[in-house]
Amino acid sequence: MKKKIVIINGHPDQESYCFAIAKAYKKGIIKSDAAFDEIIIRDLKFNPNLEFGYRKRTELEPDLLDAQKKIKWANHIVWVHPVWWGSYPAIMKGFIDRVFLPGFAFEKRENSVWWDKLLTKKTARIISTLDQPAWYYRLIFSRPSYKSLKNMTLQFSGIKNVKSTTIGPLRLSKESYRENWLQKIEKLGEKKI
Repeated sequence: MKKKIVIINGHPDQESYCFAIAKAYKKGIIKSDAAFDEIIIRDLKFNPNLEFGYRKRTELEPDLLDAQKKIKWANHIVWVHPVWWGSYPAIMKGFIDRVFLPGFAFEKRENSVWWDKLLTKKTARIISTLDQPAWYYRLIFSRPSYKSLKNMTLQFSGIKNVKSTTIGPLRLSKESYRENWLQKIEKLGEKKI
């Protein structure tokens, strides 16, 4: 089966290193035989606030309906985001709240605490950037952004085999360090992982 990849960029600044990472991953995909698309959250027109929770439906804006189509189409989802305060940017959280809804990502079972996972047969990679060493984030803080996205969003929705790439520290890093990582990311794209 041909690999179909969607890259979801959660950084609000188009001049950020996360945009360079997404570009490097795309460059790798182009060298492979995979099909790809992308979702640049900062460019979407939507209200990031799930105003009524799950009590009352909020109609999805056209950009979010399009994002859902891209996620459904893909069999591999690549998330690119910075880690801010142990999590991801607010706009990315709002995107997740508005897109990964009952009926799309999962379905609650009637009279049960259990749910059905609707985004099965997909894999994912989370690429995140830090201003601290990746080993420190993993050992001292236990990677809260990764665990939240992997366990509470992706696996909750049925997406298994979630891999991660954590790049840090970026702050005060040399150009050679950043360029080396972009080459590694390009190879991930070429391998479609």
